[in-house]
Amino acid sequence: MFEKNLKMACLLDFYGEILSERKQAVLSMYYNDDMSLAEIADEIGISRQGVRDLIKKAEEELTFFEEKLGLFKTFREAQGHLANLKGLLDTDAPPAALRDDVDALIRILG
Repeated sequence: MFEKNLKMACLLDFYGEILSERKQAVLSMYYNDDMSLAEIADEIGISRQGVRDLIKKAEEELTFFEEKLGLFKTFREAQGHLANLKGLLDTDAPPAALRDDVDALIRILG
């Protein structure tokens, strides 16, 4: 469950501006502020079920954006290669190992 929440919070960071203001606010309250459905319902003046439906629809939209655009996946891949490069720079790694990660970053970002 924690992993799903973390992923949704990250997707909200990447694609939140594409959502309607209402969906963006509800997801932010739920994932970033750790508010309950009841707290959010009181805050925006709808039922708990209405909040749950809004969250579900917004999550589906975020998932759709990620499936089509893949920005979060690309970002995570780039982070991995940068971490590898940092590790390699701190050692006596052969230039070929450095070149492989640099080439991978160029492909990802490029």
